[in-house]
Order: sequence, then structure tokens, then C-alpha cells
Amino acid sequence: MVKPTVRKVVLAYSGGLDTSVIVPWLRENYGCEVICFTADIGQGEELSALPERARASGASKVIIRDLREEFATDYLFPLLRSGAIYERKYLLGTSVARPLIAKYQVQVAEEEGADAVAHGCTGKGNDQVRFELSYLALNPRLKIIAPWREWDIRSREDARAYLRARGLPVPDSSGPSLYSRDRNLWHLSHEGGPLEDASRPPEPALLQMSVWPEQAPDAPEEVEIAFEAGNPVAVNGQRLSPARLVETLNRIGGRHGIGQVDMVENRLVGMKSRGVYETPGGTILYAAHQELESITLDRDTLHYKDLVAQRYAELVYFGQWFTPLRQALDAFFAETQKPVTGTVRLKLYKGNLIVTGRSSPYSLYREDFATFGYSEVYSHSDAAGFIRLFGLPLKIRAFIERGDQDVPPVAPEQVIRD
Repeated sequence: MVKPTVRKVVLAYSGGLDTSVIVPWLRENYGCEVICFTADIGQGEELSALPERARASGASKVIIRDLREEFATDYLFPLLRSGAIYERKYLLGTSVARPLIAKYQVQVAEEEGADAVAHGCTGKGNDQVRFELSYLALNPRLKIIAPWREWDIRSREDARAYLRARGLPVPDSSGPSLYSRDRNLWHLSHEGGPLEDASRPPEPALLQMSVWPEQAPDAPEEVEIAFEAGNPVAVNGQRLSPARLVETLNRIGGRHGIGQVDMVENRLVGMKSRGVYETPGGTILYAAHQELESITLDRDTLHYKDLVAQRYAELVYFGQWFTPLRQALDAFFAETQKPVTGTVRLKLYKGNLIVTGRSSPYSLYREDFATFGYSEVYSHSDAAGFIRLFGLPLKIRAFIERGDQDVPPVAPEQVIRD
């Protein structure tokens, strides 16, 4: 394959071993200037050493953008409002972050006059698709470089050897990493290493955002979350910015062992993979949001929303964020969320979430309607005609299957008597 001519490239830079190798590799193989871009989406202390590390690898410039509030407001909260969950378990922490990173990577490329973008995703994973679909949607004129699909480096030891041969610092030279991890404001994912044996439980030392449920406190903790139009706005009566709110619930949920998922999922590229996800704050928010919807949404809207949420989860997982369908579904979800205002109380105890209360000024639940006692709104005798009509297809089918050609009529006086 003939390499395109590239003057300046913006690399999505994490500071790990792979992207540290990519910086000198791009300079050697494309003869181009390399600008490293990092999105701060809640990695925390992982960012502190990035500028020095990137320049030591040969980058001409390092750009870090604090995107935590935008990540929570424009990506995590729409995801929450949709109720999307991929394959019954995954709250899409890595998937939903990639479009935001790509968006600002493209923006930096345009600001810096770059003619290419690059990423460090492997050729076997989902992220290469998520990044590149976003690039194509936002600026199709930019050239895309995916080193993992070009170079001969096949292992972490190969990568270390590449850096050592050039006298460059090795980011994780203290020892091999057992896992491939991705951390942001929403979650922490663990893949690879011992987890590739799906028959084995995770190692006890695996977790970083939370504790195993058996290590959680023996006393439960109650938390109250307030919502406005489907968006969480306060925790225990304190109004917080979107990012601060998620961070607060991560701390609370993490110490009680909330939000741990061990699953085998279907990757977009066709193979199955195992991952362990820690999503303490997100799990609490999903549970609370669902409870509030249970009293504020009518049956048809709630049921249809659940159907659409599965498609939305696929769009996010498959990297189709910047598509007309995703935007149209967001408009639908926004309409459904207008009455989703109120508070939900949850008890957290050793990995469990127990609902202890829910209330809303727009609640469709009325105790006086739901009571089994007398009500002027509903008469028990009203059910007879409803059941007869609702069950009519079943009745006709049964007559036909039994060979009864003549269906007995219902006398008018019988209807009146019922």
C-alpha cells in the first residue's frame, strides 16, 4: 500500500505504551510533524505526566482539553435519558467517549493546519471504527493513519524494544501490564490478560474504582437523586454540575461495590470479547432514572422507549454517533423526558441497589386510583367488557382449532347483565 503524503498529523494520545511508540513511528515512516492531542474526560492523575512524555517521544506540541463537563452534559446524560444498555449489561462507557475525543481531535487538526489524524487502536477492536466513522463524519478531507494496521510491532515487548533502540523513554518499563484498561468519568474497563479465560473469575486485585461487595461496609447508605426533565441535578439535596455529580456518585457507589459487570460481549468486528466494567455512578443513575420513569411515563411511551433504547445502544457501540438517526432518536428521547422530574431514594448495600422511595409532581401513579377499595374513577364491573374484547382473538382462535364452525352469539341481555 502506498503511503499518503502527510505534512502534519494530530494523534489521539493517551500516554500509554502504544501511543508513545506511535509518535516516533509517524515521524520515521511519514516524515511528518506530530501533534499530540489528549481529551481530559475524567482520567484524573493519568494526565499529569503526558506533556513531558509526549515531547520526549518527539511530539512538536501537546494539547490537552478539559472536556469533562461537556462529556457529562452532551454525551453521558443523553445516554442516560435514552436508557441504552448494550447486550443487557454494558453502560457504554468507552463507546460514548470516542466521538467526543474524535470531535476535538478534528477541531485541533483544523486549527493547527494538519492534513491527517491518527489513533492507536488495534485492528481487532471496536475503537478503530468509532474513531474513523467520527473523522469521516466531521471532516472527510483529513487523511487517517492507523499504525496498528501498518506496522510490524505485534506485542508490548516489541513496542518496548522499539523505544529502547531509539533511546526513548518507555512509559511502563517497570513491568508488563496484565490488563488493557480505559478510564474516564463514567467508568473503568478491564480487558485482556487473565480475563481472556472466560471460565475464570477476575483477580481479587483487579478493581480500581470500587471494592468487591464482600469488602463493602456492613452498614447501608442511602442516597437521594433529584432529576429535572430526565437530567440528574442534585445528590442528597446538593445541586452539582454534571461532571461533579457523576464524580460524587462514583465515590459513593464505589465504596459500596456498586456497578461491577463481568460480561462476554459481541464486538462490532465480529468476535466475542470479555470485559470487566466498573461503573458505580452510572449504575446508580440508571437505576434512579428508571424508577422515576416508572411513575412519570405512560405505558405505551415507556414500552416503546425501551425498544428504541436498544437501537440507540447499538448506534453508540458501533460508533454511529454523528448520524441523522442518533440525532433523531435524541429528539424523541428529549420529548419523553419532559415529565421526568422528581426525586428517587436508593439504599446502597454490598453491591445492591434497593429503592426506598420515588416522587414527582408529574407522577401518573395515584394511590386513590390504585387502591383495591372503592373508587369513583374505576368500577370493577368495567373489566368484564374490556376482557371480552381483549380476549376476542383468543376466543375465535380456540373455536376454530376445536373445529367449532358455528361461534355462538352473545345475547344482548347477557352483555347488559355483565
